[in-house]
Amino acid sequence: MKAGIWSLGGFALSLAIRLGSSLLMTRLLAPEMFGVMAVASTLIVGLAMFSDVGLKQNVVQSKRGHETSFLNTAWAIQILRGALLSAAALVLCAVLVILGRSEHIPANSVYAAPVLPYVVAVLSFSTLIAGFESTKVLEANRSILLGRITGMEIVSQAVGLVCMVGWVLVDRSIWALVAGTICSSLIRTVVSHLWLPGVANRWQWDRRAVHEVIHFGKWILLSSVLGFLASSGDRLLLGGLVDSTVLGLYAIASLFVISADGVLSKIMTDVAFPALSEIVRTKGMDLKRNYYRLVAIIAWVSYFLAGFLMTFGPSLIRLLYDPRYHEAGWMLAILAATLATMPFRLAVQAFLALGMPRIQSNVILVRLASLYVLAPLGFYFFGLDGALAMIVFSQFAYLPIIIFYSLKHDLFDLRKELYFLVWIPIGLLAGKISALIIGYSL
Repeated sequence: MKAGIWSLGGFALSLAIRLGSSLLMTRLLAPEMFGVMAVASTLIVGLAMFSDVGLKQNVVQSKRGHETSFLNTAWAIQILRGALLSAAALVLCAVLVILGRSEHIPANSVYAAPVLPYVVAVLSFSTLIAGFESTKVLEANRSILLGRITGMEIVSQAVGLVCMVGWVLVDRSIWALVAGTICSSLIRTVVSHLWLPGVANRWQWDRRAVHEVIHFGKWILLSSVLGFLASSGDRLLLGGLVDSTVLGLYAIASLFVISADGVLSKIMTDVAFPALSEIVRTKGMDLKRNYYRLVAIIAWVSYFLAGFLMTFGPSLIRLLYDPRYHEAGWMLAILAATLATMPFRLAVQAFLALGMPRIQSNVILVRLASLYVLAPLGFYFFGLDGALAMIVFSQFAYLPIIIFYSLKHDLFDLRKELYFLVWIPIGLLAGKISALIIGYSL
């Protein structure tokens, strides 16, 4: 509970910084800049996911996760990975330039934006910097000591915002957003070594540790690749279907959903996963009972927010943004429905705690297939509305497989699941009332 309070409090402050940054920068920059930045950031994250061997999950789950040699080896692997990612991003930049000049990219898509390859190239340095982040962060996650991690993240975000504002005062271009990202990554890496307690890293290569990381991480890698293609597939697909202005509006709409998703995911990965892992290791507590204690918290928050944003989303956008961004309102109302899937994702963390990462891969594969088949079809027949509807549907397509595995491993209680659903109509009503109030005030 203490860790959960830190996680919630820290993410609330982080969300305030992100929202404040969004409100400020949207008044200073054009929507198409956010569209280009959304695609560039997604490509960088994609490269990271395609090389994720689950260092965090390894340290949290492994019996050797507290040993110096294991942590130093993890740090060495992390550095090598960061260097390879940076090089891969530069290669991707060259590919984008070549394809653009040879006119192999649709002229009305975000991928045809002349500045995109260069934004990707500069952002690649953030992956190189992140590779040197201390494993003290992983140790703190293992022990569920989130206070200093929260402070580190808030400081890095605040510095990133200051960098963006400083840059935009001189040059109102997309490079203000890029500068903020680079500065934030640099500060986070430095603070991770100076702020947190734990093993002071040095280069070390323990073959047993490498084998353990790779053996456990191969399923995490598959899950990360599939997870990226699923979670970021909306931006990847829309980037090739719409122009940068429309994608910029989508990015603003998805900011609220991603923020809510992020805080709940953070609780699941930073609090629920270590707690469930400890229960599995000790075998002295009832896993299902404690699992549903966590589900109850995730369910009432996610179900309420899903209903609330579905009815209040358009009014929220009109309240916070200028008329150039008002079209993001109806997009937010549709995307908010995806938050209703959050309680089921907690089961995946339980499967990981039980040492079954393969299930996560199977779950993500179902979502991936539905997204990449249905979203283009939705756009072809019904335009942007159809694409967004299918993006939301893809989030629900994998629920049957989660329920199947939950039943198989005695982690499903139908009565409790139905009881939690009451928060959705409560959220819908609260959102509608709030929209009426805002409508009168406007």
